Amino acid sequence: MSQTHHRSAHSRYSRHTLRTAQYRRHYFGEGGKLASRIRREIVLCLPPRLGETCDRFDRLRRRIWEEDYTSEGGEVVEEDDDLGQGAGFNKLVVEDEEGWEERKGRRIRWLSQMCEYWPLERLCALEEGDVEGLLEGYKRGNSAVGAVMPAGAPLLSNGATPLKSEAAVQAHPPVLVLIPRRTPVHITWKFPGNADAAQEELLALGLSALQTRKMVVRLKQGDPYIYGRGGKEYLFFSAKGYTPLVVPGITSALSAGVFAGIPLTHRSVCDQVLICTGTGRKGKLPVWLEYVRGRTTVLLMALHRLREVVEGLKSRSWEAGMGCAVVERASCRDQRVVRSTLGEVVVAVEEVGSRPPGLLIVGEACRVLGGVPEWKRWVVEEGFGGF
Repeated sequence: MSQTHHRSAHSRYSRHTLRTAQYRRHYFGEGGKLASRIRREIVLCLPPRLGETCDRFDRLRRRIWEEDYTSEGGEVVEEDDDLGQGAGFNKLVVEDEEGWEERKGRRIRWLSQMCEYWPLERLCALEEGDVEGLLEGYKRGNSAVGAVMPAGAPLLSNGATPLKSEAAVQAHPPVLVLIPRRTPVHITWKFPGNADAAQEELLALGLSALQTRKMVVRLKQGDPYIYGRGGKEYLFFSAKGYTPLVVPGITSALSAGVFAGIPLTHRSVCDQVLICTGTGRKGKLPVWLEYVRGRTTVLLMALHRLREVVEGLKSRSWEAGMGCAVVERASCRDQRVVRSTLGEVVVAVEEVGSRPPGLLIVGEACRVLGGVPEWKRWVVEEGFGGF
């Protein structure tokens, strides 16, 4: 059978990779009874009303495309769903430098990331009026509506116990199951090009709740003081007369390596760890440091401009053969690790697509417990089986 699939409504779901085994759908005629059972088991795990939900969001997607293109005098172009996981899915968009293409695509980016990150159960629970309200609540061009990132509820620290109280919670979707239904929840609506506006709206929501004597829980992933805007939020609320209680967390810059099987330090190999960002304020590139042997570098917010980051590192004597790894959705069931070299990682990500959030680890530490065979340019490891 040809490796090239014709476009269809289900072509991108034709293969499913489950750990080390690969299964094909029964309509390929492979697997017989076992394939049929696998299909039934998968269907049983899906929430009810999923087909109705798909139809509802497909209508919404078409409506957004028609409205946003025709309102700007452009031509309506059918969206390619496969691009949702392409290398440009999380591309860099600088708010003050958005062009017409970025502006007209804001709502479709919002919808794509909502479909990608919201729990299926929550999506299926939405009624037609709920979806309409979400769309109307999104004010194209200046709304703080966008992506929400996955977070593992089992990894919540004990300091997150206020989730069980009547707090006004600003949360990430997979944690929603822990929050009582009576508790107001505000999602951190952020997507590329809209982070600052989303942050301002978030602060305003928190302040409004505090002024009505409510407890506000700002639930973050990782450590709030490691590229989490925790310091900014502390200063904001302190200036308004409210002193926040900050609960420490474990930053993905340190934990993702563990989930990916990469020891950031290892005797005789690496004795230093550098955590830095690939995107500074207003989208600026950081000042790259010279390569230091024995140092492991972890770059957050770098995958949406990976080519620029790699070129910047190479300009400071970082060798193309240096080991590296892209770790995406660490600790989630759909975790993915792309092991490669600095010279090949850009091509690798362009080939396999983007699955944010993720980070880049560079250094010989990436080869301590397992690397890339000499005859391969990269390897992809799928899934996280839990503890």
